Amino acid sequence: MSECLQISLAVCRLGVRTCFRALCCKGPPPARPEYDLVCIGLTGSGKTSLLSRLCSESPEHVVSTTGFSIKAVPFQNAVLNVKELGGADHIRKYWSRYYQGSQGVVFVLDSASSEGDLETARSELHSALRHPQLCTLPFLILASHQDKPAARSAQEVKKYFELEPLARGQRWILQPCSLGDVAALKDSFSRLIQLLEEKDQEAARV
Repeated sequence: MSECLQISLAVCRLGVRTCFRALCCKGPPPARPEYDLVCIGLTGSGKTSLLSRLCSESPEHVVSTTGFSIKAVPFQNAVLNVKELGGADHIRKYWSRYYQGSQGVVFVLDSASSEGDLETARSELHSALRHPQLCTLPFLILASHQDKPAARSAQEVKKYFELEPLARGQRWILQPCSLGDVAALKDSFSRLIQLLEEKDQEAARV
């Protein structure tokens, strides 16, 4: 057998082995990182409905959360374990008991609510932003019910809630949303995941 033929056969065998390893011996894809979030907001703000929409659950089966519930919300690059806390008056005073272990916060407010409810939501958000267990965490603030005629714009919400002076130096995103725009809702959570990843990277460099 000629030397050139021997070399050609060797190259062919190497190619077959490479393809075989690529097709049959490829390991499982790397596990997606998981982040534990706490989701808070007044009753009726839309927390349960928005999370159910992200999980592609039927809106007919949505029941307002009275205590707390946990949903695993999968994304392409991460899994968010969201602990949703009920927003009734008698439950909100216990929110802080469930903050421990959170890596990020989702705060949902009804942008079309009454002035009284909006003021209560403002007070609760201010308390969360200042809380020692949450103040260093990324916040996603969702101004929900944007499809209602009385909805306030994100700019109006930002001004009313005084987010610029209050949350200066903190990681936060304010996004308008509605149940009818799932793409925008997913984009909002993708931006939150980016903040969570950045915080992880900063911690790894320390």
